[in-house]
Amino acid sequence: MKTRVLGNSGLQVSALGLGCMGLTHAYGQPLPRAEGIALIRAAHARGVTFFDTAEVYGPYTNEDLLGEALAPIRDEVVIATKFGFRDADASKGVDSRPQNIRAVAEASLKRLRTDRIDLFYQHRVDPAVPMEDVAGTVRDLIAEGKVKHFGLSEAGVESIRRAHAVQPVAALQSEYSLWWREPEQQILPLLEELGIGFVPFSPLGRGFLTGAMDASTSFEANDFRANLPRFSEANRRANAQLVEVIGGLAARKGISHAQIALAWLLARKPWIVPIPGTTKLHRLEENLGAADVQLDSADMAAIQQALDAITVAGERYPQQLQAVTGR
Repeated sequence: MKTRVLGNSGLQVSALGLGCMGLTHAYGQPLPRAEGIALIRAAHARGVTFFDTAEVYGPYTNEDLLGEALAPIRDEVVIATKFGFRDADASKGVDSRPQNIRAVAEASLKRLRTDRIDLFYQHRVDPAVPMEDVAGTVRDLIAEGKVKHFGLSEAGVESIRRAHAVQPVAALQSEYSLWWREPEQQILPLLEELGIGFVPFSPLGRGFLTGAMDASTSFEANDFRANLPRFSEANRRANAQLVEVIGGLAARKGISHAQIALAWLLARKPWIVPIPGTTKLHRLEENLGAADVQLDSADMAAIQQALDAITVAGERYPQQLQAVTGR
């Protein structure tokens, strides 16, 4: 597995990380614990050194799972986790008060079975707490050795600048993929200016870009995609054109839909590190194969031309969740 450095932070990670959320949270029935541990260790055996979790995934169970899985190889990996929701419950709103940041850090260290958090993200911006106080608290945790690097998730331009002025931001984690390209407008230029790495989550469009679902796909009751506007039956039907375009490009390259989607992200900037998630070993291996796919300028131009001709249907979040992104 090739490696990349997140911006100017010096934090070196595998070119593709593993997003662990889906092992215990949001996508239907959680994977049995032993199978989750086996998948995480299989990822490491195949070169993945960057693992993403959060206290809210579960809640708490995802960090605990990851901690057990990585304990024997802790010094060989980079662990990212997050703070910023009240009582580890996104439905209760945000909470980035300094005392909560510290409490989350201490609890996460225990669940992760480690003495430091390599990358500590603010999960969502809290408008009630000055960004300077958030960044200052993480700066203090870094000085104490409990955290190594500071990150933000789904933050807007002003928040990123304010945070970075207090404590350098190593990485921004936000959604970015062939069907959500908003970061190209203001975020990517800002990150390049400031030397901040970018960690796209949902790089496969929560599974849609793989071609594994269509308008007739049904979701389990506890699969949160059932409540996302972009995943309504009508919008899935409307967005099938994008999947067809990706499929055509993939067929010409002799690779899969997922590999095209991930290789496109990797080709955008050398400081972009996608974190696709999966619960299946064959999908993990397929995703990791994207690190060896080379898209040349002609490939990228063809993809750009195709994307410019397509309008993606549906908002990515319901209104209440959309309100806490990009601030």
